[in-house]
Amino acid sequence: MLVLSRKKNESIVINNDIIITVVEIRGDKVRLGIIAPKDVPVHRQEIFDAIHGKEETPESKPVDTENSLPKV
Repeated sequence: MLVLSRKKNESIVINNDIIITVVEIRGDKVRLGIIAPKDVPVHRQEIFDAIHGKEETPESKPVDTENSLPKV
């Protein structure tokens, strides 16, 4: 995961055609404005998970390294 710091009205650009701008910072909430081509779907994570029938995101699911490694 790439972590960036941005202030209000500052942006990041993804793949030359997606722009994400910090619109407002209020307490512990950040409002983002997103400009993307119409053919690029943009969803909040919980909506994306509901659309795709997922209950947990890979980041929130614990990794069991002991049982995920092949037995030798």
